[in-house]
Amino acid sequence: MRSELRDTLPGRIRIVAIDEHQMTLAGLCLLLSQQDGFEVVGGTSIFPDAVALVQSKQPDIIVASIGSDGIAAVEFLPDLLKASENSRILALIDSTDQELHRRAIRHGAAGVLSKRSSPANLVKAVECIHAGEAWLDRSTTASLLRELSPQKRAPKPNPEQTRIASLTDREREVIKLVGAGLKNRQIAERLFISDITVHHHLTSIYSKLEVADRLELLIFAYRNRLAELPG
Repeated sequence: MRSELRDTLPGRIRIVAIDEHQMTLAGLCLLLSQQDGFEVVGGTSIFPDAVALVQSKQPDIIVASIGSDGIAAVEFLPDLLKASENSRILALIDSTDQELHRRAIRHGAAGVLSKRSSPANLVKAVECIHAGEAWLDRSTTASLLRELSPQKRAPKPNPEQTRIASLTDREREVIKLVGAGLKNRQIAERLFISDITVHHHLTSIYSKLEVADRLELLIFAYRNRLAELPG
């Protein structure tokens, strides 16, 4: 099944949905299209077809539903991102296998959400990822940190401490608040600064720590104890 939906409405988050089961896909498209600020611009139940659909629609968000045997589907995620470089992927996974969650992240997903989550959490995850943030549950975050732990790497000089030493006190405050799950506006309110100033701080932090985005910053911060994992 492949459905072509109306092109777009101004100011909305444009979404392409992918699910191998046609009835589930229809329900997912209906749920997302009913949310204020969302517009589903396409949907398909066939992962190879999804690449052409994503290339055609250039969505903001790709909601890719991956089954418990979804290793093959995970392998398509980089192809989806190549087809639309400005898109971000939210992987819906019904498996509790943490390796599948980690694989989705390694293959380009900006967030992972269990299919057992509520519709409200799905909406929050889409909004969060669209805002440039990461969406991970605590167990997936902890698993990623264990995987990336320096103890599991071959011994070598740690350049991360040099990068950390270049941070200002204010930048450390911003990192700590990012680690606590605050969005840019909340950070601005907490520190009595403007949203633009928060953005400038994050740009400087990304450059100094040599991380590409908020997800890499979170992993770096948790690993180096610049922030505490949310309780």
